[in-house]
Amino acid sequence: MSDSIPMTQDAYNRLMKEIEKLEKEDLPPILERLAAARAEGDLSENAEYHGARESQGLLMAKITELKSRASRAQIIDTSMINHDEIRFGAKITVKRLRDNRTIQYQLVGAGDDDARNGKILSTSPLGRGFLGKKKGELCEIKVPAGIVKYEVLDISYDE
Repeated sequence: MSDSIPMTQDAYNRLMKEIEKLEKEDLPPILERLAAARAEGDLSENAEYHGARESQGLLMAKITELKSRASRAQIIDTSMINHDEIRFGAKITVKRLRDNRTIQYQLVGAGDDDARNGKILSTSPLGRGFLGKKKGELCEIKVPAGIVKYEVLDISYDE
């Protein structure tokens, strides 16, 4: 699982802040609970100790997963991308042709996706279908529900 994970510098910075918070704010109280529970002696029937160990295990697994993502991060500088076509980081406005509905999406990397807010993975079927398209271009994208046709109305990038 050594695939690189494309992300913006902003997404990488948020990821690193989350790791720092987990390590410096969330982990110390758990370690204190473990130490206090150990001080009580017999650990075999100490529910507080076992609860703290479980909390520590879950938190450490999350930290490990986030650090793995950070180590595989491939920072994409969207200012260096051709802004005439849809690439990673693009904010796009498209018209779905079957109902003429206008939809806005942003193509993002893993961990930044949020379908409810229009942030879709650039590696998803929909995201891959938009990659390389230009303003005014029509595209047919195969998604699990079938083929959906779109017209690209606008492309922009955060600077």
